[in-house]
Amino acid sequence: MTGSIEQGTSQTRGATHILHFLVRLPQPMEKVWPALSTQEGLAAWCTTADVLEPRLGGLVALRDLGTGRVTAWDVDRVAEYSVEDGGRIRFHLERDGENGSVLRFTHEFRGEQQTEQAWRTRFERLVEWWQPSSRSESPPA
Repeated sequence: MTGSIEQGTSQTRGATHILHFLVRLPQPMEKVWPALSTQEGLAAWCTTADVLEPRLGGLVALRDLGTGRVTAWDVDRVAEYSVEDGGRIRFHLERDGENGSVLRFTHEFRGEQQTEQAWRTRFERLVEWWQPSSRSESPPA
């Protein structure tokens, strides 16, 4: 199984923009989870996490994305980070067959700073990590 990124969708509701992506990864959820829920994992493919307290209500500071709180935390399944100006970044993992995972991603934000292409580029880095030519099956670090 190889990874893939389905076409992202974008909606606008008033001043709020909502991006959705579905990303298929060739690794089980347990191996993908650290890439979404740790400082090291996020830094490898998404952005530097200057602060990440991995628990509901914990502080989070994602460089270039914002500072706020962890507003959903279901270990191995859901990490949601709500940042200033009403932004929300949600990673929801599901099983995809015996050895794969599906990442359902949502980003709500105001303004024009985040684009579908910027997130696609990030997800390409995440998918690339687990391709057969990759150096290991460990999460990005």
